[in-house]
Amino acid sequence: MNDQRDRGGIEIATGSDIETIVPLRVKRSWHDGVATGIGSLPGDSPDEAARMIAGELPDLPYLAELPDRGVGADMVGRTVGLLVDVFAEVVPSGWRVMRRPGRDVRRAKDFLEWDLDAATEQYAGADWVKVQVCGPWTLAAQVEVGSGNRALIDDGAVDDLAASLTQGLLDHLSELGRRLPGTSFVVQIDEPSVPAVISGMLSTPSGFGTVRAVDRQRVGQVLQRVTDALGEVPTVVHCCHESAPHRLLRAAGFDALSVDFTDVGTSAARLDPIGELVEGGTVFLAGLVPGVRPTGRAPDLRSWAAPVLGTFDRLGFPRETLSQRVVPTPTCGLAGADHDWALDAMKTVRQLAQAFQDPPEGW
Repeated sequence: MNDQRDRGGIEIATGSDIETIVPLRVKRSWHDGVATGIGSLPGDSPDEAARMIAGELPDLPYLAELPDRGVGADMVGRTVGLLVDVFAEVVPSGWRVMRRPGRDVRRAKDFLEWDLDAATEQYAGADWVKVQVCGPWTLAAQVEVGSGNRALIDDGAVDDLAASLTQGLLDHLSELGRRLPGTSFVVQIDEPSVPAVISGMLSTPSGFGTVRAVDRQRVGQVLQRVTDALGEVPTVVHCCHESAPHRLLRAAGFDALSVDFTDVGTSAARLDPIGELVEGGTVFLAGLVPGVRPTGRAPDLRSWAAPVLGTFDRLGFPRETLSQRVVPTPTCGLAGADHDWALDAMKTVRQLAQAFQDPPEGW
């Protein structure tokens, strides 16, 4: 009878007469030398989307959102479909919390099921897969309570949404793990509304006023509950606004920040927080390629890389660290692109990842 023992990264299979040494496969880091996307794609076919992603971004494929399918298929709708014991339906002003599930939330769940079926087929064997959900603050900013006000105005409603989202996300990861055995997951929390939440810039239902600002400490605490619940699962927060509170987001426990590097510029106010985060080991999903096809002649690869190369040069960090700290991405989702540009954008960010690992002559 054979037995197997693990000795320092090799598997030893022993029998009565032989001992076979078989190297164990070591899973690579999720962010070294890879490229990925942000979330959305054009079109309405989950099979086509997953096939395209698997072909162009095989090192970190992601579960695409296809908002062209309609209600329930966008970032907020997908997340509403994940909530546990909290239900919402679409009213003329947007999503509103309801007492029981209705047609819209069932539609969102159906869309997600089809997306998972496509991922199961196309991403089998992947080391890593990225999933995206709407974060608790953006969800609270976009979903209404029964009164018609944003859930954001009610601390209890925010806490309930955050708890429901967290449990739904854990269930989502469990289902993905069942479908994709051996695959690990990266979770991206989309928080485009956080700058407006902390600055009090969101409108009231009447449109004549604004919702009160939320204290920064409170924002960080709610986000940290999510990252704490995810444990060792790598987490990314996506907020491409120019006033994104990078220090606050990193302090909430996220491993990586998704940043539009084409908008960073050269001011100390923008560069200093990024420099601190690089020194602290933060990984960046660096937006470098636009979400729609640029007019005129397309830049060469070196020009696409220029924003992040310039940032690292100005901050004094060696370019040799780019492949470990920078994951090239489009600047935002690709839902507004045509199919050809979505494909070109994926190809370009993958080429950038390769160039950061092995810089071409002249870089």
